[in-house]
Amino acid sequence: MYPANQALCGLANLKKISQLNHKTDFLLLYSFMSHALISLAVADMAVWLLVLIAFFGLVSLSAGGEVLTRGAVALAVNCKIDPLVVGLTVVSIATSMPEFSASLMAVEAHPGMALGNILGSNIANTGLILGLAALLSPLRIQMRLFKQEVPILLFVTVLFGLLALGGGFSRLEGGVLLFLVFLYFAYIVRRIRMDDSAVKQTLTEGTVSMGSLSTQVSLIAVLVGAVLLALGADVLVQSCAELALRMGVRDDFIGFTVLAVGTSLPELAAAVAAVRAGQGDLCAGNIVGSNLFNLLLIGGGVATLTGIPVEPGLLHFEYFALLFLSLLLLWFFKSGRTVTRREGVCLLFLYFAVVSLSAFGQFDFLP
Repeated sequence: MYPANQALCGLANLKKISQLNHKTDFLLLYSFMSHALISLAVADMAVWLLVLIAFFGLVSLSAGGEVLTRGAVALAVNCKIDPLVVGLTVVSIATSMPEFSASLMAVEAHPGMALGNILGSNIANTGLILGLAALLSPLRIQMRLFKQEVPILLFVTVLFGLLALGGGFSRLEGGVLLFLVFLYFAYIVRRIRMDDSAVKQTLTEGTVSMGSLSTQVSLIAVLVGAVLLALGADVLVQSCAELALRMGVRDDFIGFTVLAVGTSLPELAAAVAAVRAGQGDLCAGNIVGSNLFNLLLIGGGVATLTGIPVEPGLLHFEYFALLFLSLLLLWFFKSGRTVTRREGVCLLFLYFAVVSLSAFGQFDFLP
């Protein structure tokens, strides 16, 4: 999403997920999560119990992200950080936090699941969520989104694919992706300050209203949110890995479907709310920016911490499907600057076609 649009969605609906926006906090969060694992005897559990645990994990991720967002925003405001900067960073990153937590927990034992989660989240955002939103109401797109944000997304998607298809992500390559997201943030903050006073005012007012907690309470909220995120991501990955084993499918397919759709639920809620409020461009911007953050922030962050090994041939079809959907998104935005209901149906059809073909590939129904 265009970060200003994503931030506005988060401030309007108060259902966003966030992470700390300082590198030290990022590393501390990783260290905490990596030692907060719960060993579940998933091999001895019934399928219904595994599904229930996975659902609990998704709920815990969502709740933890919201609590962490409120605490982090309040802490930043109490530290006298510019509310505009807070709104464009902490709140804008919010919807990527479930994907980050799940991918970070999965990458060591199930790297395919981590990569599948990132690619699957972007495909779900573009095909499923944007398609559903356009089906509810045609989405009118701001021209600047077409001219600037979508081409940037295409560039990042190609770069991510080249790194992934080249054998995986080293820590250095992850650092490059993180550096790009910081450059993007600097570019967006500068542009909003110079060009868009209305968005600036809304972001500032919304951020200040969220920052009403005391410093002590906000610190507790950050801690509680981190615990819920670690717990939710851990039990979700464990249960999904066991379900994949019993179904006879690879981890990457579970990440591509179950994890991706589950961790994209905040985007779905924000998209529906934006459409109902008559803010179609906000919805579209939210999707574009979320895809950017998934590739740069989630992929880059996880790769910087641990590296992401990629087996030869893993998720090749899914990556090229993502690239095709991104190109189609550019064409949709260009055609009259409106995503129509017919185009929404097309996106939904393509999403379910991609998932179906991916599933057929799991069982060798396709060459």
